[in-house]
Formats: sequence, structure tokens, C-alpha cells
Amino acid sequence: MEKKTHPQRPSFKTVPVQDACGMTIAHDVTEIVPDKSKGVAFKRGHRVQAGDICRLMRMGKNNLYVLDLDETQVHEDEAVFELASALAGPGVEFSAAPREGKLELYASYPGLFRVNVDALTEFNMLNDVMCASIHTNTAVNKGDSLAATRAIPLVIDRENLDQATAFAKSAYPIFSVSMFNPLKIRLAIIGNEVYDGLVQDRFQAIVEEKTARLGAQVLEVNILPDDRERITAQIRDYMDKETDLIITTGGMSVDPDDVTKESIEAVGFDEVHYSAAVLPGAMFLLGYTPKTTIMGLPACGLYHRTTIFDLILPRVMAGERPGKRELASLCHGGLCRNCTTCRFPDCSFGKCT
Repeated sequence: MEKKTHPQRPSFKTVPVQDACGMTIAHDVTEIVPDKSKGVAFKRGHRVQAGDICRLMRMGKNNLYVLDLDETQVHEDEAVFELASALAGPGVEFSAAPREGKLELYASYPGLFRVNVDALTEFNMLNDVMCASIHTNTAVNKGDSLAATRAIPLVIDRENLDQATAFAKSAYPIFSVSMFNPLKIRLAIIGNEVYDGLVQDRFQAIVEEKTARLGAQVLEVNILPDDRERITAQIRDYMDKETDLIITTGGMSVDPDDVTKESIEAVGFDEVHYSAAVLPGAMFLLGYTPKTTIMGLPACGLYHRTTIFDLILPRVMAGERPGKRELASLCHGGLCRNCTTCRFPDCSFGKCT
């Protein structure tokens, strides 16, 4: 969809600053102080006083705009409310007043932020509008900034504005936040070295911290040896207790003693996906029955602060059921850079779109 330009009659007249006393400013006037600040010095609707003239001239403003609109034209401050309303879906709200013609969209509650990326791209192909967002599938808290939108010109044609809002509504919701579910989670820590007391377990604290961050609680923890029958029996016991999410740790690699994968498969899950295009986390397992999800975490979770677990857990807690294609699509952005100071989620890891 290509942008086209249409001639329109002038929507405002230009007034020399020195002649503007008593007139109403038609748009926010921004003042930039290098290396110090940028902000609105005079808001739209401000009536220019004699004392304002010198300041405006010091800001480099030789002329001001005074609007002269007809019914086919919409000022940016009115237009942006229509744009934000059309873009915002469940769990998304926007600020009460535009700033420099822009409105920010925020999360109404904690959850998983979702973006219809293709629709957002098409929206930005339309005339005289724009919207930028953070990445889809980002875990957010209440009040987090999600996106911002505005009309490009000071005055937008009503035809272009209507086209943009109609498209956003047809693709509804372009933006949404799915609330995290308080899942019933049970954990199985697997490994002879932990079971025999040769190594102190550290996985429990990691799993409990990451699930609690999203509003869930681990209800039960059991430590098991690398024994197929015992692991399978424990998983079945967890399923009998109406567990929403079972997490196993360890035993996911190719060593002869690593039998966790085979033990999970023996339970009879409807789907079992083993391996993901993510490092760290290549030997991750994800499986489903109609009522229960199971995750098999490889040992990398002990040594890396951020792994595939951090990418998939929020999606499962928001009600998604990622499959083989979703695990494969993480390849673009799926390589953790192991930064000295971890900045996740404010980094490229897991941002496949």
C-alpha cells in the first residue's frame, strides 16, 4: 500500500511573531535547550502576550501558525485521539492529553503485550499517520509504555484520518495485553547428584523467582533421581492434582543418565516439542495435554540469567500454546549475547519480529 499525497487548501495562516500579540497559537511550540531539555514552551491555545514575543524570538521562531480549518480537516490533537482509540485493544489505555501531537498507549494491568505486527506495518503505510510500539510478546507491568501514535502533519485530511481509523478497527486489536493467569505450578528437580545430596539444588529458587514475577506460585517441589519410572510416576501424580503447568529441571541433554525427555514422552502428552532455536535453551522441551502444559528446562538455566524459559513462560501464563513453528521462529533474535550486565528484556534476545 503506497502513500499518496493530495493537494489541500491552506489550513492555517502564517503570522510574523512580532505581530502575534493577542493571537492564539495553533500548535504546541517546543523549546530545545542543548544538552539540558526539550519541552513545550507554549501550548496550543495559548494567547500570545507582549512578554512572550522576546522569548519566541530567542527560540528562533520568526513566525507562528494560526489555524483556519474547514470540515475536511482535523487538527493533530483531535486526530490522535481517534487514532489511539482505534489502535488500543483489551488491556491498553492512553494518556488523557496529547503532548506535541503525540499520545502514548499504556498497559492497563500486568500481562503479555501482543502486537498484530503485519497490521501495524500496513497502518504505517497509510497517509499522514504513524505508530511505533515495543516488541510483541513482551511481559509488561501496569502503566508500562507500549506504543505511541500521532498524525504527521499539523492538520490531517479527514479522508486520510478516516481511512487510518477504519483500517485499525478492521484489524482489531492491533495492540492488546493478555492478563497472566495464576497457574497451578508444580516442579520436579531431576538428577542423581542432587537427589543423593552431592550437589545443592539451585533450580528451585530460579523457577520460583521467575514464576512469582508473573504472579504465579510453585505449589509443590520434588527431587528425583535419573530414573524413568519414578519421573513418569511423579509427572502423572502432578497431573492427577489438576496442575496447570509442570516444570522439570535437568536431564535434557544427550548423556546416558539423562532420561527426562523419555520419561515425559512415556506419560502420553498429546504434543511434545523437543529443541528450540534459542541459545541458551536449545534442548528445551514443551508439551501439552488439554489441561496441562509441561516444560523441560535444560541445565543452562543454572548458568545463564536469561534463557528460553524467560521467553516461553510469559506466553504460557497468558494462555498461549506455542508449538514447533513458534519455537523455530525464535531463531531470529534467539542468540543471547551474554552481556556482562544483563539488560533483558531491554535487549534483542527473543525479539523475532
